[in-house]
Amino acid sequence: MAKVVVFGTELVAELAHYYLTNDSEHEIVAFTKNRAYIKEGETSFCGIQLVAFEDVPELFPPSEYKFFAPLSERKMNQIRAKVYGEIKKLGYECISYISSKATVLTDQIGENCFILEDNTIQPFVKIGNNVVLWSGNHIGHHGEIKDHVYFTSHVVLSGRCVVGEYSFFGVNATIRDGCTLGEGTLIAMGANLTKTKTEPWSIWKGNPAVKAEVSSKDINL
Repeated sequence: MAKVVVFGTELVAELAHYYLTNDSEHEIVAFTKNRAYIKEGETSFCGIQLVAFEDVPELFPPSEYKFFAPLSERKMNQIRAKVYGEIKKLGYECISYISSKATVLTDQIGENCFILEDNTIQPFVKIGNNVVLWSGNHIGHHGEIKDHVYFTSHVVLSGRCVVGEYSFFGVNATIRDGCTLGEGTLIAMGANLTKTKTEPWSIWKGNPAVKAEVSSKDINL
């Protein structure tokens, strides 16, 4: 069992509290966020103490505590990646939460991953660090998901796919087998990607999916 500091006080952090409390051996000892975002009189979250991120190393040293930063997909996962990087610079190990109700047939999953119920992860899949798999996805065999990627729900990633860092998948998206997705690829809700390769920071939407004229860097996600 690890004693864990959780970054954030938004809805995803509340969900992390629920999952870690009810479906893990980890103990949340504190929530944290940057001092500038703590309101006057705000001292707790979910009944657990809230401390400034700047004070965490002194209060909860990395030799004794671990971290979890289950943040959203904002700015194509770049905010989550920045926070994760700051935590690692302080010397912390991050836990991953993998639901007991997920079917996981690989042991190659990185840290600070948030994998919810009803995901099916087939054999020989590699999942990097700081990856979110919301509920009900299919991750096909011999695939690779690199760091800082976000799956919503009911996405089908067929076998032998490689997903570049910072990519995002909308609800009910389908990706053909053997596809290589460039860094920052956004697959829109309900899109059916039949291409075998996408360009970095591209957006794909429709059935069959076509490339949008704007970059995923330029949208307010």
